[in-house]
Amino acid sequence: MTINNRITQLFSIKYPIIQAGMVWASGWKLASAVSNNGGLGLIGSGSMKPVLLEEHILKCNNATDKPFGVNIPLMRKDAKDLVNICIQNKIKIIFTSAGNPKSYTDKLKANNIIVVHVVPSVKFALKAESSGCDALVVEGVEAGGHNGIDETTTLCLTPQVVDAVKIPVIAAGGIADGRGILASLSLGAEGVQIGTRFAATVESSAHDNYKKRVVDAKDNDTILAYKKIGLVRMLKNDFANRSIQAEQNGWDEKQLEELLGKKREKLGIFEGDEIDGEMEAGQSSGIIKNILSVDELFKELISGFDIAMEKITKY
Repeated sequence: MTINNRITQLFSIKYPIIQAGMVWASGWKLASAVSNNGGLGLIGSGSMKPVLLEEHILKCNNATDKPFGVNIPLMRKDAKDLVNICIQNKIKIIFTSAGNPKSYTDKLKANNIIVVHVVPSVKFALKAESSGCDALVVEGVEAGGHNGIDETTTLCLTPQVVDAVKIPVIAAGGIADGRGILASLSLGAEGVQIGTRFAATVESSAHDNYKKRVVDAKDNDTILAYKKIGLVRMLKNDFANRSIQAEQNGWDEKQLEELLGKKREKLGIFEGDEIDGEMEAGQSSGIIKNILSVDELFKELISGFDIAMEKITKY
């Protein structure tokens, strides 16, 4: 894999592979390992208080001399504090999600920070571009965790956004191997963001129970729940089944919010509770067959890309 495009140039990375900033899985160990292997590692601040985020930034700086960034969900009440921590620690790349891209883009760019926003539709892609973002992550409904209400797939969404905007596009959702990377680039994306596959690595801070559930998952072992309050894709377990049953029974938004609670993600992903935890994971789980180190995974991704490229050039 030898690719030199706007994404590799923007982030000063060797490969157009970005590790998603996942809650409870994307700490400094994972981010630094990804960056050391030529991709872009992201610290997932969505499960961190500002003090903890600063700790992870300092440790990541000590573990790599390569570029890395921070993902900040803008819906967090302390998003401003997380932004300020990044500025104080001279972070140069920030991915924002789950909120209005106009909220902090001007402030971040005034501090010479590259800003990338995650979007689920053409409408929001155009809004993010007009807000001054440098690039976009276009996330299809195959992705784990929170998803767009339109439930548009990566295959359909990526080329539509590529055609609609002028800034570079990063495809996300359902990508877990070299074939997925090649397919995404064929759709016009200039990079990929990979989540679940990186969550099931040695360096991920997710619990071993969670990683094993991802590896054991089949093609139909994830489910979309909470359509009334914001789609969430997770692995099927007792909690997921109760969530679906509650929706079928006509529970209102308040009841569903109480069922989901505020610590379900930690319970499932970080603490490994396979019964009551929310084990967010994408449909790519069915592709993932083992727990690898990040170094091993990069070798697999790159060789898989090269093999897939060789196959289609024979046609």
